[in-house]
Amino acid sequence: MRRFRGTLAVALGHATLLLATGCPKSVEPGDPIAGLTREQRDRFNRGRVAFETSFVPETGLGPLFNADSCGECHEQPVAGGPGDERELHVAAFDPSTGFCDPLVDRGGPVIQQAATPALKAALGIDREPIPDGATTIAERSSPDILGFGLLDSVPESTILSLADPDDRNGDGISGRPNRFFDGRLGRFGRKALVPTLREFNEGAFPIEQGVTTPGIPTEESIGGEPVPAGVDPVPEPEIDGEVVDLTDAFVRLSAPPAPGRLTSRAQRGRKLFSRVGCAGCHVPTLRTGESSIEALANKTVTAYTDLLLHDMGPELADICLGLASPSEFRTEPLMGLRLSDGFLHDGRAKTVEEAIRLHGGEASRSRDAFDELSEADRRDVLEFLASL
Repeated sequence: MRRFRGTLAVALGHATLLLATGCPKSVEPGDPIAGLTREQRDRFNRGRVAFETSFVPETGLGPLFNADSCGECHEQPVAGGPGDERELHVAAFDPSTGFCDPLVDRGGPVIQQAATPALKAALGIDREPIPDGATTIAERSSPDILGFGLLDSVPESTILSLADPDDRNGDGISGRPNRFFDGRLGRFGRKALVPTLREFNEGAFPIEQGVTTPGIPTEESIGGEPVPAGVDPVPEPEIDGEVVDLTDAFVRLSAPPAPGRLTSRAQRGRKLFSRVGCAGCHVPTLRTGESSIEALANKTVTAYTDLLLHDMGPELADICLGLASPSEFRTEPLMGLRLSDGFLHDGRAKTVEEAIRLHGGEASRSRDAFDELSEADRRDVLEFLASL
């Protein structure tokens, strides 16, 4: 018994020392960011419930939709992670003038692929029609959205400082910002069109679930035509601002998955990742600025993105959006990369190595440098990426 008490005292002493020195708990996927107040933690937990709540027609779903909840598309391995769904996006692009039409007046740019029973009965359709005039139909995979509150808190000046649209430094990389239709700097979405996380989150309700909100109180059209009378039983807006606020709080306060432990090979791979030029677009860290949420303010996030558009070459080109040409895409954040099993904007690549080899345009030089590495060095780079 004396020996047990002595062992217990030592163990308690170690635990006390860890607490006293502030040894951080490992961040798991689905955890909130560190440093939240009790009230913020409560809103995060309540927001997770809102995020995972499924709608039915009697609570606002549809009449056209892609999913019945936010969590249906962002679910693996936790709420907010990537999903296996594929969306359809459309646009019309005139290469002679560079004019991009997202076809909003005809149901674009997101095509809803399911319909409620009432709409099927009224119009005989089970999905939204592809609008006439679309020059491109593109698939989009469902990415993880963990850590997006930190990306929202990166100052515009930081993003703009990384832009080099004329490639003045001659490195072959000429990232440029996209801008929303009103001129504001974009950062969210595969084409970096949406300026703020709040707009990104609230916009998903009508676009993905057909659920109207106080900020977006009208239903999407059906191929440009109004919703037939009698098929949408819930008056607009179909949810109140508190549901939107809670969902936004969950996404905003979700922590990015902490990188895994770096083996010696992964440490070498991290250096090689920079040496072959991948870090020219996948900038390893960004710094947040001031924020009304202290836990988001002045933090370093290992995002591996510059939130800018880059020309990825004709093989990956699909729709245009805003200022983004068909071949331009925002640098995908690599935080949480290990959670995904499909890569690139449409999930066509089944492995990270395949995704690297499909990079073109501005990424060609880095792709070729990766190819020229020895087999052992390429394995080290891939081991590093698997830790993110």
